[in-house]
Amino acid sequence: MAYAITRTCCNDASCVSVCPVNCIHPTPDEPAFGHTDMLYVDPAACIDCGACADACPVDAIFPVDRLMGPDALYGELNRAYYRDHPTDHAWDAPVFPRSLPTGFAGPGGGSLRVAIVGTGPSASYTAQALLHSTGAELTMIDRLPVAGGLLRYGVAPDHQSTKRIADSFASVFHDPRLRVHLNVEVGTDLTHAELAAHHHAVVYAVGAAADRRLDVPGEDLPGSVPATTFVRWYNAEPTVPADAVDLTGGAVDLAGGAQLAGAERAVVIGNGNVAVDIARILLTDPDRLAATDIADHALAALRRSRIREVVMVARRGPGHAAWTTPEFLALTQLPGVDVVVDDRPVVRADLEAAAADPTATGTAALLAGLPLERVDGTRPPRPGRRIVLRFHATPVELLGAGRVEAVRLAGPDAAGADLTGLDPTAADPAETDPAGAGEELLHAGLVVRSIGHRGIPVPGLPFDEVTATVPHRGGRVLDPATGRPLPGAYLVGWAKRGSSGGIGANRACAAETVDALLDDAVAGVLRAPAGTRKEFDRLVRDRRPDALGLRQLRAIDRAERARGEATGRPRVKLPTVPALLAAAARR
Repeated sequence: MAYAITRTCCNDASCVSVCPVNCIHPTPDEPAFGHTDMLYVDPAACIDCGACADACPVDAIFPVDRLMGPDALYGELNRAYYRDHPTDHAWDAPVFPRSLPTGFAGPGGGSLRVAIVGTGPSASYTAQALLHSTGAELTMIDRLPVAGGLLRYGVAPDHQSTKRIADSFASVFHDPRLRVHLNVEVGTDLTHAELAAHHHAVVYAVGAAADRRLDVPGEDLPGSVPATTFVRWYNAEPTVPADAVDLTGGAVDLAGGAQLAGAERAVVIGNGNVAVDIARILLTDPDRLAATDIADHALAALRRSRIREVVMVARRGPGHAAWTTPEFLALTQLPGVDVVVDDRPVVRADLEAAAADPTATGTAALLAGLPLERVDGTRPPRPGRRIVLRFHATPVELLGAGRVEAVRLAGPDAAGADLTGLDPTAADPAETDPAGAGEELLHAGLVVRSIGHRGIPVPGLPFDEVTATVPHRGGRVLDPATGRPLPGAYLVGWAKRGSSGGIGANRACAAETVDALLDDAVAGVLRAPAGTRKEFDRLVRDRRPDALGLRQLRAIDRAERARGEATGRPRVKLPTVPALLAAAARR
C-alpha cells in the first residue's frame, strides 16, 4: 500500500533524500518547492518501503489504508497532485553536502568559529549544517532565557506534531563544539562589532519580529492587538504579560436596542496561516487545549471566554487567500464549529468561477461545499460557534469608546468613500446596499490584526526601511553604499527572505547561506578573530551575569516537563523571565 503525506508536513524535505525511487515532489531542486503547501507521494510510483515515514521529523507520512479522521482525504490529495503535475521521477544530478578541505584552518589558524544570533528553526538548521559538514566551533545567542524561537513561541499549541521537528535538532544542542548564551541581546548587551571580533563569521537568524500595521484610525484601541502579541501570549512568551489579551471585552450597544455582551464576536484581519491559527484557538474546546503546552493564563482566559463567532476579514477574494491547504482543511474539521462564507455577489461570482473550472485547485476551490450566508455584523452572533470568511472587505477604521467596539469595512467599490462621522451604533449600511459595495460596520469586542510580519533593524547592519529587510545576496549581507558583501556577516530565515515559508523552508535557506559562508572561508574572505573563544565567554559574563548556558537550558526543560507530567501535558511552560531564571538555577 502506498504512503501519503498528511497535514502536518513541514516541507523540510527530509523524506525526499531517503526515497529510493524519487517519488516525492516537489523536491528542493524544483521551482515549485518554494511555493508548495506540502510535499506529495506519487502512489503509482511508491514501493511501500516506509523510508520516508521513518525520516519524517513531524510524523506526517502514513500508509494510505491507515489514514483516518481528518487525514483520510490526504490519500486523494497526494494522488491528485500527480494528476495535475505529471512527472517521470527522473533523478537530477546528485548534490553532495558542502564541506571544507581536509586540514582547513580558519584565518588566524585553528577551527572556524561562527556565531549564530537566534536559536529558532533557521538558526538550528544552520548549526546542524555547519556541525555535520565542518569542524567549526559554534556559538548560539538568544535574547530570551530559553531556546526554540518560532518552534516554541510561534507554533500553535494544538500542533504538537509540528513541534516534534525540535527532536531533529537534539544532536545540535548536545554537540561539544556548541556553546549557547541565552538571555543575551545582540544590539543591547553585545554589538555586532564585538561578535565579529571574536568569530570568523556571524549569521543572523533573528526572524521578522514586528507586525505590519493597518495604518487606520483606532488601530491602537484597547482590544485591538497584533497577531504576534496574541500568538506569543498563548505560547507563554515571557516578554508578553498574562493580561496582554482580554477576551472578555465590554458590552457593545447595537442598533435597535440589541447588545453584544462581552466579546461574543472577534474579528481576525487577515487569512494567512497565523490568522487561521488564531481563529482556531479562539473557538477550540478548552478541554482539548488542556492537553497541550498552551500557556496556563491563556487556557484560563479561553475557559472564561464568551466568543462564539470569529470573522476572518480579507481585502481580496477567495482565490487570493494566503492560508495553506492543510491549515484550512484542519479549520473546517474543528469539532463543534461551523465554517461559512459571508455571502456577497462578488464572492459568489468568484466561487462560481472556481466551481466551473474542473482543474481548479486554488484557495477558492477549497471553499466548495461551504455554506454561503449573509452575516449581519450589527447584530449578535447566532447560536453555536462558527467561523465566518469575509472576503473583499478592507478595514478602514476601528471604533469604540475606550476600547474597540466595531470595525468599519469598505467594499470593493468604496475605496475612496468618505467614512467619517458615521455612528458605530447606526444601522448597517449594507442593509440598504444589497451589492455590499459600500461601507458597513462589524461589531466585535476583540480585533486581532494578522496581515503579515515585518523585519526590524539589526544594530550594526544596514536596513532597508521600504522592504523591512537587511540587504543581502544569497545570504551575504551587503553594504548599501558599495553593493559588496560585508565580510563575515550573513543572514538566514525570515531575516533573509522576508516573512514567507514555513519551518521546513529554513533547511534549504540555511544550506544556501552555509554554502556562501564556506565559499568565503575557502576564498580567504573571512577575517581572523582578534579575541579568543574564552575571551568572548568572559565578555558575555561581564555584560550579562545572568546569561544562561546549555546546563541551565536543560534544567528549564526538565522543570517544564516535570510540571507537565503532573497534569498529563507535554510540558507546562514557565511564563516569565524570573520563573525561567529560577528554574535554571535549580540543580
